[in-house]
Amino acid sequence: MKIIIAKTAGFCFGVKRAVDMTLDVAKKDRDGVYTLGPIIHNPQVIAKLKDEGVSPIEMHDIEDREIRDLIIRTHGIPRQLYDNISSRGFRIIDATCPFVKKAQHYAKLLKENGYQVVILGDSNHPEVMGLMSYAGRDVLVVNEGSDLQGLKSKVGIVVQTTQPVESLKKVLSNVIERAREVKVYNTICNSTALRLKETEEMTHNVDVMIVVGGKNSANTTQLANLCRSLSIGTYHVETAAELQEIWFRGADRVGITAGASTPDWIIKEIGKRIRDIGGESGNGQ
Repeated sequence: MKIIIAKTAGFCFGVKRAVDMTLDVAKKDRDGVYTLGPIIHNPQVIAKLKDEGVSPIEMHDIEDREIRDLIIRTHGIPRQLYDNISSRGFRIIDATCPFVKKAQHYAKLLKENGYQVVILGDSNHPEVMGLMSYAGRDVLVVNEGSDLQGLKSKVGIVVQTTQPVESLKKVLSNVIERAREVKVYNTICNSTALRLKETEEMTHNVDVMIVVGGKNSANTTQLANLCRSLSIGTYHVETAAELQEIWFRGADRVGITAGASTPDWIIKEIGKRIRDIGGESGNGQ
């Protein structure tokens, strides 16, 4: 059984930057360091950060804690919330992914130029909640199957950074049938597109796909859904402890891919566990 690990698996630029920033703060200030919500969507990384003295905190808990440093998560936060915490006495470290920042900028720019902002994404995702705060009251959050009720004639589109480009194509096709003026900022992160492309290519050359990452991670879930849609045996796990020997019976080649918030050490543990079951390691295609 050969193991093939995706070259794009693991931390993206924005996640690595946020985790490095957080660890750097923790080294300087051992007490009073918190992140506003989970810094990334990976429970194992959050647990390791807690060991370093950094815990996630929600806004309603701020009054009850002695905060020295408050770190903003990679997904960003609503602008009203930023204004709120800026007026307090603690230091703010903004670890928002630069690509998310760019999407926020474009949403604000579109609103200021008279466009109704349409956001392609999950309305319950923290990144999209942040984007909405820059987009104005008539903002629409849609997915590729939305009926676009309430769409106006002058529309500007921005995208949750982890959305697949195929979803943007479908939404744009529907929008241009209804709106008279459309402006699009493709704010999908290149890392997401490359990861999806490589994962799809891998599925044609393996018998089983292991997708590694937080169950609460949107981009990791997308990877798992993509693999399942291509009719290959797919298992979404967070740790090596979840792997089951039965999954690999009769398999000659196993593919491993991972979400943007999955650290290398977890991917290595997954590979080691599969090798223990009966595989040899490999990289790429």
